[in-house]
Amino acid sequence: MAHSDRPTAETVFLVSGGAKGITAQCVIALARRFRSKFILIGRSQFGEEPEPEWAAGKGSEADLMQGAMAHLMLIGERPTPRVLKSMVRQVLSRREIATTLHAVDEAGGEAMYITTDVTNIDDLRAAIAAAEPRFGAVTGILHGAGLLADKLVRDKAVSDFDRVVSVKVDGLLNLLACVPAEQLDMLVLFSSVAGFYGNVGQADYAVANEILNKAAYWVRRQAPHCRVLAVDWGPWDGGMVTPALREQLAARNVDVIPINVGTALLADLLSDSLPGFDATVNQVVAGGAMLPPPGTVGVPAPTFQRSNVPTFQRSSRIRRRLTLEANPFLRDHVIGGSAVLPTVCAVSWMVNACEQLSPGYRCRRIDDYQALKGIVFDGDLADVYILELDAHPDADGEKVVFDALISSQTRQGRPRYHYRARVTLGAPWPAVFASVPVAGSDASDGAALYRDAVLFHGPSLQGIESILDINEHGLIMRCRQPSLSRELQGQFPVQTFNPFAVDAQLQSLLVWAHRYVGHAGLPLQIKEGIIYQPIRFGVVTYATMHVRSCTARSLVADVSTVDETGRLCMEVRGAEITLSERLNQLFLQNRLEPANARASANANAFGDTNAFRAPAR
Repeated sequence: MAHSDRPTAETVFLVSGGAKGITAQCVIALARRFRSKFILIGRSQFGEEPEPEWAAGKGSEADLMQGAMAHLMLIGERPTPRVLKSMVRQVLSRREIATTLHAVDEAGGEAMYITTDVTNIDDLRAAIAAAEPRFGAVTGILHGAGLLADKLVRDKAVSDFDRVVSVKVDGLLNLLACVPAEQLDMLVLFSSVAGFYGNVGQADYAVANEILNKAAYWVRRQAPHCRVLAVDWGPWDGGMVTPALREQLAARNVDVIPINVGTALLADLLSDSLPGFDATVNQVVAGGAMLPPPGTVGVPAPTFQRSNVPTFQRSSRIRRRLTLEANPFLRDHVIGGSAVLPTVCAVSWMVNACEQLSPGYRCRRIDDYQALKGIVFDGDLADVYILELDAHPDADGEKVVFDALISSQTRQGRPRYHYRARVTLGAPWPAVFASVPVAGSDASDGAALYRDAVLFHGPSLQGIESILDINEHGLIMRCRQPSLSRELQGQFPVQTFNPFAVDAQLQSLLVWAHRYVGHAGLPLQIKEGIIYQPIRFGVVTYATMHVRSCTARSLVADVSTVDETGRLCMEVRGAEITLSERLNQLFLQNRLEPANARASANANAFGDTNAFRAPAR
């Protein structure tokens, strides 16, 4: 049996929960992209009979409610709120299903709807049998059905847990029992960031979705020909996200996914048209961390005791393919005509991965960070980069330390080491305050630093607003990192660590070195970095840099950052950059050059400033 690794006009999708809500919008997008066929199943009733007379001509929910009330009074029945809501809900449900079917047809696909409970295997088999004469055998499954019963664990009933988990887990088992994986070209599972990160009040939903995540790997192992993808969606801008909930999510710095963006992303993932995406990947997270809001009422602060110490995966290997196209911000980080990965992005990859492996913990510090060999986006870019993490939790569970190493292989198969650090996670630091700096006698405009090529950074990385003071002992800067869209952030999205804002603080070393040494520099290492609170886009911060030591070839300094209230954001100790007069000219070449010109430039730019060092493990 021939198999296709992407949808086509011949693909027959069986879609659970697919006639209404976000899943329906995704089906419409897939129909528009692939012209496929869709068997939509759900528990809502739907038929060809006309709407009841009392609903005719009434478009809004309020008008329908009045029509239902008038109808019940006319026939002598009592119009209770529960009955009225049920009547209106049935009409709206039928309309939404009809609208979905019409939209799929208009988009170039073909769809039919069958009332079926995905948790009832006999009903499911009957539905598939009823659809086969029209569409033929099912070759794709999209499992989008889901149910919420959000409550804190202490308030949940066992029945709540069973219902929420059953729709996701029993539903998937039934789908695969009726349509075996050997028959499928693709299996798409709609999971949730709640399963990946966890979320307050959603223990059952998190369990159900994490089972889907793991099932994706299991199915792919059993049926290697089948394209399997679990998408861990964040909250969408529609459906269950009300205006009030949207405000709550914004307060927690959780972005909602616009419908047009999310549906296009799914189509791109299945068509392999997403830059930098590896089609062999079985799980994708499309959304930020679901972190609890600060000071949540009624939710006690987490405590870690010997009886409830979390278990950690001791060793992890995370593979990532890096491309220039997938990271638009790199066009603003070009040295010698080639894009170079900012050292803070390597830190960001480490921190984000550690936090994702340790729900409930936050990054507190990064120690012994070293840039061993920078990643340059030229002809020598590796096919895959690997992040290795070794976890060392405390016996009492109060913190966990990760040894992190980013490496790749040369084309000759030899290991090549890029970055290493030790990342410590725990409970967030308490608020720490310091004085807010004031302008001195040597204040100057920060824009001139970028305009006059003191710094090579392009617009998206130009976070220095002004130099408030500079002398032989250090400098003080006022910073405000411009906002970057998720698209510009590429493969290094801001979570609890903002690499783009941190980069602006560390640019202070380059500014000082240019004034007092006359040479440009590249990062080598940082002995200690303490993260007190995230630095947000658009927020004014003040960075104070103190010189520890300086020679013609290196500068070592400390940097501390506070916000406008004086709250400490970050402390960096023992930051070292290597200085070279040769880098001055390369800083001027901050626009991408053709590939054939970049290779020789990179050999000169990074030959001796990113020397190989064997990592101490």
